[in-house]
Amino acid sequence: MSTHRARKRFGQNFLHDPAVIARIVRVVAPQGGQHLVEIGPGQAAITQPLLASGCQVTAIEIDRDLASMLRQKFADERRFSLIEQDVLKVDLASLQPQPIRIVGNLPYNISTPVLFKVLACPNLTDAHVMLQREVVDRMVAKAGEPAYGRLSVMLAAVASSQRVIDVGPGAFKPAPKVQSAVARITPLPQPLDVGDSALFADMVRAAFAARRKTLSNALKAIASAAEISAADIDPGARAEVVSPAQYATLAKRVAARASPHA
Repeated sequence: MSTHRARKRFGQNFLHDPAVIARIVRVVAPQGGQHLVEIGPGQAAITQPLLASGCQVTAIEIDRDLASMLRQKFADERRFSLIEQDVLKVDLASLQPQPIRIVGNLPYNISTPVLFKVLACPNLTDAHVMLQREVVDRMVAKAGEPAYGRLSVMLAAVASSQRVIDVGPGAFKPAPKVQSAVARITPLPQPLDVGDSALFADMVRAAFAARRKTLSNALKAIASAAEISAADIDPGARAEVVSPAQYATLAKRVAARASPHA
């Protein structure tokens, strides 16, 4: 399998460092009988030890050459199944049995939409994903921290995120030009009550799209200064100092005002 040439259009960088692979498997801590969905199995560096733990593994691989290699490699493994498709087009909710755990070395060029797709999956136990380190920094950032942004808020509304492993470029072939990290994402038992999820997403997007402006200016098409104040937020504050819970409170107020039944 080592003869496969990484394809830039798929954002391929293959893990090859045995120590890093072992660390990832340790933090995932797969248990026999669990159903793990692996996004981008590549050359099966992690697939093999996951299967060795007794798990059922469903691999999602877009590259047809790699998919062919994986089918050959695991032809006699009854706990392995393969979906040869773009992960963004896969219905994760239809995968059986539920619940599922997700593991993946995500293509960095589509990492954010894949993250949101993963989080929208019902019956998700957790996810361990390899990403560009600066993306993981944004995922775990708290209000007021330099990396805090739209991704921080949207994730915090539905899940807790931790950076569990830092990974240097040398762990991959070919070596990427960026630092990487593995994040653990665990859905919250009770997501933040945001009232209207589409409105909440629009509000957070608008706030951070104009992050140098005050919230009253950035959100003037969505919320009044009085509504911002009523949500216990300073209308003169900027997006990066407002917590996810405060955004949720404001979104609920605006949703209630906009509802014909309010």
